[in-house]
Amino acid sequence: MKIGVLASQGAFIEHINILSQLGVKALPVRLPHQLDGLDALVIPGGESTSISLLLQDNNLASEIQGLAQNGLPIMGTCAGMIVLANGISASPITSLGLMEISVRRNAFGRQRESFETQLSIPVLGENPFPGVFIRAPVIEDSNSNVEILCRLSDGSGVAARQRKLLASSFHPELTNDRRFHQYFLDIVAGKQ
Repeated sequence: MKIGVLASQGAFIEHINILSQLGVKALPVRLPHQLDGLDALVIPGGESTSISLLLQDNNLASEIQGLAQNGLPIMGTCAGMIVLANGISASPITSLGLMEISVRRNAFGRQRESFETQLSIPVLGENPFPGVFIRAPVIEDSNSNVEILCRLSDGSGVAARQRKLLASSFHPELTNDRRFHQYFLDIVAGKQ
């Protein structure tokens, strides 16, 4: 299995390390030709405006949209969720518009309001998952094609799946728990 990790900005090295630990070939993606032959793509956290602009400037946006429409599995974490969404409230960002979710950026405030909490994500099993939230978005709305995988106690959606697209508000790459990445690999392999 060959997984690309968008490496234009953000926490891409951490995703590459986890995927490598799970036994798959993980490669940085910066240019369109590096998308060739991938089984899946990860769009990491970082700064969503910068990621969006770099996708446009490097001619990656339309390539990724086409691949996703042809069934390429994609996981987006934090800013990656924003980039995947088809709606972003009060934001000028041009997203890929692939997931039928509307998100709100920086839903918990600025950097100093970042936090960690234990999350119940039933698709990952009974044990709580360590959620690391850094200037994180939340899902404000979704349609019936989207399965909300996790909500906070206030009802805010923080993880979702739509067919082969997986998104989280939190940063699974910043924990020692590999279950979220393994779940994505199971989607890629057709086991989920």
